[in-house]
Amino acid sequence: MPQLTPEETRDLRRAVRRLNAQAWGVSFAVLFGSVLFVATIVLVLKGGHTVGQHLGLLAVYFPGYRVTVGGAFVGFIYGFVLGYALGRLIGFVYNLIAATQRRK
Repeated sequence: MPQLTPEETRDLRRAVRRLNAQAWGVSFAVLFGSVLFVATIVLVLKGGHTVGQHLGLLAVYFPGYRVTVGGAFVGFIYGFVLGYALGRLIGFVYNLIAATQRRK
């Protein structure tokens, strides 16, 4: 197997780090969006006099979100965006820590 040059090794590590941050972002986005979507749909199907009183408070932070079927889709989008941002942040911090550990 051919040995990589130091430049190729550096480029490979940089690409893997970026991939990790993006993978964290996408996985958190799907997780957050799906959880909010499913929680909303479950409450809508459950029904009752006041549907999703506590979950409905998310409308304060997510304009347009309601505990309805349409609101579940709006919530998925908000959850997806928030999850992606959080996942990217975690990936960024991970890469930052990994880079400082590698220098030691």
